[in-house]
Amino acid sequence: MIKINLLPHREEKRKQLKSDFYGLLLLSAIVGALIVVVVSAYFSRELGTQTDKNTFIKNEIVKLDERIKEIATLRQEIDGLKARQQAVEDLQGDRNQPVYLLDELVKLTPEGVYLRTLKQEGQRVVLTGYAQSQDRVAEFIRNLGTKSDWMYKPDLDGISSAVLGAAKDAKKVSDFQVNVSIRRPREKEDIASQAGETAKKPGAP
Repeated sequence: MIKINLLPHREEKRKQLKSDFYGLLLLSAIVGALIVVVVSAYFSRELGTQTDKNTFIKNEIVKLDERIKEIATLRQEIDGLKARQQAVEDLQGDRNQPVYLLDELVKLTPEGVYLRTLKQEGQRVVLTGYAQSQDRVAEFIRNLGTKSDWMYKPDLDGISSAVLGAAKDAKKVSDFQVNVSIRRPREKEDIASQAGETAKKPGAP
């Protein structure tokens, strides 16, 4: 027997497809919402963790800045103490400078040169005197610049002709003024130490 289905099967199929579509659409919306919630929660947790880390780092930076300020203050105090200590040592060393200076001048003043005055201004000494000739003055300046461990950088401040004595005993001389720097004992020791290190280097003469 032949059976004929007279129901509107196409309409039913269309309704079924529509119902399935809406169901899938609802399921997709639910899954999407769940994904958004999970991702949002994950990023919120990561953001909170990072915020805590940033806060911790900022607090540590503040602590480090305070320590750096303390260290800077300590360094300033140490530098001040070193400067005062160096000043005391220089004062103690400077006591013997006149002795060293006079001893050097005796050795370095050539014949024909007569020192008249000696005036010290800090680490600079002003020498005035008479010389038989300008060549004697030049020799004196060379001695001060090359043969002295205590004096350096001699500078001829002025030279002029002068006459000593009267009548038959009158002599024509050169009246000169020389400025020269003097070293402190510690500066002399530093130069000697540097010279020793240079001599130890390979290839040094």
